[in-house]
Amino acid sequence: MKQRIRDKLDNLSDRLQELDRLLATSEAASDMDNYRRLTREHAEITPVVALYQAYCQAVADEVTAKELIADPEMKELAELELASARETQARIETDLQTALLPRDPNDERNLFLEIRAGTGGDEAALFAGDLLRMYTRYAERQGWRVETMSASDSELGGFKEVIIRVAGAGAYSRLKFESGGHRVQRVPATETQGRIHTSACTVAVMPEADEVGDVELNPADLRIDTFRASGAGGQHINKTDSAVRITHLPTGIVAECQDGRSQHQNKASALRVLAARIKDIQVREQQAREAATRKSLVGSGDRSERIRTYNYPQGRITDHRINLTLYKLDAVMQGELDEVLDALTAEHQAELLAALADEGH
Repeated sequence: MKQRIRDKLDNLSDRLQELDRLLATSEAASDMDNYRRLTREHAEITPVVALYQAYCQAVADEVTAKELIADPEMKELAELELASARETQARIETDLQTALLPRDPNDERNLFLEIRAGTGGDEAALFAGDLLRMYTRYAERQGWRVETMSASDSELGGFKEVIIRVAGAGAYSRLKFESGGHRVQRVPATETQGRIHTSACTVAVMPEADEVGDVELNPADLRIDTFRASGAGGQHINKTDSAVRITHLPTGIVAECQDGRSQHQNKASALRVLAARIKDIQVREQQAREAATRKSLVGSGDRSERIRTYNYPQGRITDHRINLTLYKLDAVMQGELDEVLDALTAEHQAELLAALADEGH
């Protein structure tokens, strides 16, 4: 193991002992934000330190086995022990490298997922509805909560634009690579000639901002407009100006919500979406800086890039970033996304490991 990595692990072991001491004090729970931060750090470090302890044990076992080889009676057993200790070290070293990869601070957050119909008119809007169903079903399989923040329906069904909030453990870490252009190739229901059309949607996945000042929203920077909600919604709609549009004047970013029962509810929802959009820009700027230095394929954060094609006649789904092609489109559209997401995560980890190795030279 490289000395640089060993030093890092020694520091983590010391930090874990320090966290144990801090969390055991009576003052620890008096500041809840700080307490949460400490327990989160403790939970992150514990498995890494446990791996390192197992590695150190394997090194000690190797030393003992080498000493025993000199004894003719113990030689055979010692050689088996030696081989086992070295194998254990190699396995744990790989696990440790992965565990030490830089963590995305947003991984454990909830998220807002926005789908916009692009080129293709009504067919693109129908595809937006299909993507929404795919993500909603995937979220339900994970036991996550999904709520609609705003939706703009299209005439033939589907959506011109829809935003949902997805809440659950590790939601952002699983779905963060879904941002980008999604293209569909199929014969529309309205097409009499049986010709295949191509249409597209843009997906944006934005980590939810923390309540505690993650994004500074100065009231003086906000323009808040109210208007009458439109679309289907039963009796209460169109009687009052309950829909809310908030504009962040310095950036020109807009968020609007009209699905809630009251103006107050819509304003709260719109503020959350606005904060997530501003945070998302910060995250993408950071990703772009990292991608410029690391040529990152998966996490470049570029929305204009076409990332995936859904080909219905061939039952094929292709992720263009990692050249992954699966002939199981039906299953994927029903929310069976794990195979695609696992491949994207593995590629991203491989990129990070390669960057870590380059740093070591």
